Amino acid sequence: MRNKKIVVTGGAGFIGSNLVETLCTGNDVIVIDDLSTGDYANIKAVVESRGIVLEKCTVNDLGAMQNAFAGVDFVFHQAAIPSVMRSVKDPVSVNEAGIDGTLKVLVAARDCGVRKIVLASSSSVYGDTPVLPKQEAMPPNPLSPYAVTKLTCEHYARVFHELYGLKTVALRYFNVYGPHQDPKSDYAAVVPRFIIKNLAGERLLINGDGNQTRDFTFVRDVVNANVLAAESGATGVYNIASGRRISINDLADTIFALTGKNTGVEHLPPRPGDVRHSLADISQAHSDFGYIPNHALERGLAETLEWFRQNPAAGQPTS
Repeated sequence: MRNKKIVVTGGAGFIGSNLVETLCTGNDVIVIDDLSTGDYANIKAVVESRGIVLEKCTVNDLGAMQNAFAGVDFVFHQAAIPSVMRSVKDPVSVNEAGIDGTLKVLVAARDCGVRKIVLASSSSVYGDTPVLPKQEAMPPNPLSPYAVTKLTCEHYARVFHELYGLKTVALRYFNVYGPHQDPKSDYAAVVPRFIIKNLAGERLLINGDGNQTRDFTFVRDVVNANVLAAESGATGVYNIASGRRISINDLADTIFALTGKNTGVEHLPPRPGDVRHSLADISQAHSDFGYIPNHALERGLAETLEWFRQNPAAGQPTS
C-alpha cells in the first residue's frame, strides 16, 4: 500500500501501533488515540521520524472524526477497550468505547467518502461453542460484554455497507501477541505476562487447569491481513489466525524452551467469560484476499521475546 491517506484509530495501542509502523512507509498516516489504553511510546519513534500526525481525541467525538477523515482513503479501526475481563467488571465503559465509538467512526467514514474501513473484531464472538475450527458462518454466542460489542460492530459495519455503500471488512482476531503488547495491566494477555514473568525468574500464573487451547496469532500476520483486506474487494467478516492451536500449559513449556529457563507455573481459578477452546478456519480469508500466516508460534514467540529483551521498560510497572 503506497501513496494513500490513512487513519488508524487506536493507533498507539498494541495492534494499532504495529499497523502504523508498517503503513507509515509511503503513506500519509493519521493516528487517532486518546491514550486511555494506548501508549505514546509505541509510536513515538515514527511520529518524530516520519511526520505521523497524532490526534489525541476519542472516537466518540463525531466532529473530530469527520475532520480527521476528510480526504482519507482507508480507515483501520482498532480503537476499543480490549479486554474480556475488564468488560465483565465495567461493561458500560467497554460499550461506550466499542459500540458508540464504532458507530461514530462509521458515520464519519460514510460522510467523508472513505473508500473502505477495516474493523477489528474478535474470536470471542463465537463463545464456547464446541465445534472446531470456528467458521464465519457459525452462529455467534458471545459470553462477555466485550464479545457483544464486537458482534454489534460487525452488524453495524454490514448495515452501513448495505444501506450507504460504505465498504467494510471486520476481522475476527484470534489471540494476537507480539511487540508492543502491554504485560503490566491486570487484564494483560497471556503471552506478554508469561514472557515478563519468565524473564524475571518468576512462576507463570495460569488460570484454570491450563488445558484450554488457543489459536495464537502473531501481530505482523494481523497487520498483513489488515492491509490485504483493505486493498482487496472483499467485504464482510473474516477469521484472522494461525489456524493452529496450543494449550496454555504447552505455551508455557514453549517459552521455557526458548529462554532456557523453567521457572514453573502456578494455577489459579478459571476466569469468568473465558472460552475453553479456540481454533480458526482461515480458508475464507485466504480465498478472498490471499491471507497466509507467515509466523509459526515458535518464530513469533522468539521475535516477541527479543523485543521485550531489547525494551525492558515495557515490563516495568508504571509509577
